[in-house]
Amino acid sequence: MRVVSLVPSLTEAVATTLPGLLVGATDWCTHPVDLDVPRVGGTKYPDLDRIRALRPDLVLLNVEENRRDDAAALTAAGVPIRVTYPRTVDGALTELAELLRDLGSAAEPQWLTKARRAWAALPETPVLRRAVVPVWRRPWVVLGADTFAGDLLRRLGVANAYAGQPERYPRPSLSQLRDQTPELVVLPDEPYRFTRDDGPEAFPGVPCALVSGRHLTWYGPSLAEAPALLAAQLADLHVAR
Repeated sequence: MRVVSLVPSLTEAVATTLPGLLVGATDWCTHPVDLDVPRVGGTKYPDLDRIRALRPDLVLLNVEENRRDDAAALTAAGVPIRVTYPRTVDGALTELAELLRDLGSAAEPQWLTKARRAWAALPETPVLRRAVVPVWRRPWVVLGADTFAGDLLRRLGVANAYAGQPERYPRPSLSQLRDQTPELVVLPDEPYRFTRDDGPEAFPGVPCALVSGRHLTWYGPSLAEAPALLAAQLADLHVAR
């Protein structure tokens, strides 16, 4: 089977579990770090002609990562696609197991078994801290309702202040964010690269946690180490004055 992945986390999952299956990936597919396959552009605007030229048996997409227009264009060209859309940790683990099985994995990979155990070991009802979780600024964009990253954070003791909003990615003003009076601000390093000097200063006096965006939003091998890594980052707080 020849597979092209337009989803960085799935690229890592497939390349790690079934080496040789991938014949193409996006420019944003940075893991595994030694992945050597043709690149087909970005996740939002891939080169569809280049994808078709690779003669894939399957193209992997995701509702959040990729555009509906590109999925429709590939389907119209007769290219089989598979669209993923996990909104919870358990959903992601299930989708990964089903995908890898359907791609030919004879057994569940070790990293996926390790991920199941790591997440199952967490308390079912953690003590929650109310937080806002920006994923972009200029304009500000935050995690809203029904997101994978939101469920992941909840299991680590972080209650998303915007989880009850109708939008999945609201765009509040900075004053509206501050009006939420969060106990914590979670700042990932992707898709926007928040740093100690870019992000915490917008929330003076509020504890800010700088976390790995890959471990917060990717569903693949990173899920195995995400609970321990993110828990440590959520405890390492920075307060701007």
